[in-house]
Amino acid sequence: MPKPEGYRKALRCMQMAAKFGRPVLSFIDTPGAYPGIDAEERGQAEAIAFNLREMAKLPVPILITIIGEGGSGGALAIGLGDQVLMLENAIYSVISPEGCAAILWKDAGKAEQAAASLRLTADDLFRNGVVDLVVKEPSEGAHMDHDMAAQLLDTALKEKLFQLIANPQQSPVTGRYEKLQKFGEWGIATK
Repeated sequence: MPKPEGYRKALRCMQMAAKFGRPVLSFIDTPGAYPGIDAEERGQAEAIAFNLREMAKLPVPILITIIGEGGSGGALAIGLGDQVLMLENAIYSVISPEGCAAILWKDAGKAEQAAASLRLTADDLFRNGVVDLVVKEPSEGAHMDHDMAAQLLDTALKEKLFQLIANPQQSPVTGRYEKLQKFGEWGIATK
């Protein structure tokens, strides 16, 4: 659970990568930003917002990978990219199922129902266009075979990075903007 200083440090690394024309790879596994009063006093919300703005403007390719849990603005602050990859057993959501259940039904015990409503799985997010690629894991999960999981992820990252580099039809900033504009589009479903 990063604190404001962690987000600022991550941004400095991203800006250095941009200065030298290097792509940014971000690996996310956090339930969210640290929620303590001391973090808020040191500008937690401002650090998250600043990172989002600055990542949107980076002139280099950005590849995001959710490797475990991607929770709330704490994950978004290092998760704005050209391509978002997600391990097949990872989750990515604006709130935890327990937090959602506590707010909606005043009962954290309804977390399973909340999880289904949040559609936080890799397959759900891929279908909804939030995630660009679901990366397969070893049969028993990435945590059971780190080497195989790393090989599978390495292959996927190389493929996506080469695609971004080989097809510079527009600037990364323009592509990111267009991608973000598609989130939350609504329409009338027809049968």
